[in-house]
Amino acid sequence: MFGGRVVVDAVVWDIGQVLVQWDFPAIWRDVIPDPAAHAHFTTTVVSEAWHARHDAGEPMAALVAERVALYPEQRALIERYCSHWLLSVPGPIAGTHALVEALAARAVPQFGITNFGAETFALFRPTFPILNHLADIVVSGTERLVKPDPAIFALAAARFGHAPHAMLFIDDNATNIAAAAALGWQVHHFTGDAGALADDLAARGVL
Repeated sequence: MFGGRVVVDAVVWDIGQVLVQWDFPAIWRDVIPDPAAHAHFTTTVVSEAWHARHDAGEPMAALVAERVALYPEQRALIERYCSHWLLSVPGPIAGTHALVEALAARAVPQFGITNFGAETFALFRPTFPILNHLADIVVSGTERLVKPDPAIFALAAARFGHAPHAMLFIDDNATNIAAAAALGWQVHHFTGDAGALADDLAARGVL
């Protein structure tokens, strides 16, 4: 125990909106400048819910083919989903990279659980060297398990080699946080405030 809390043996990070910005509509922002047309395209022709199927394991090519069949006149724009996907992750979340580095300097084991497509993660991973501090990352599209499914947390605990109650899981999604907490994980609901996260990490004795 530390200050009345169970000691944290490892920190487990979500990636999107915790370590990196996520902006799906940005893939088309420069080629559909009209706001109304852009909003229509990114909610009707393509959408975050459609993209979430890639996070669950569907190949990008199959998703694109489906939408092209429905909207053949939009083929070139739909295909930007594959060719320009990295535009959707425009940069880091302020303050959290410093926390990853500080934990690494203290030799705190760090891991990741992310809802991310296997193909898009392969594109993204080389552009984001801060992830080198994470010893292992469970990727939903690879495992075909998506947060908040309890199975992805069970898989992560088995792979990471730490008991759930001894790991702190950090995520921006309240549903994912509730699922992890129900399974006995320590949790921090990240709301964009790296200072509050730093305070929590310090209170738990890892910073």
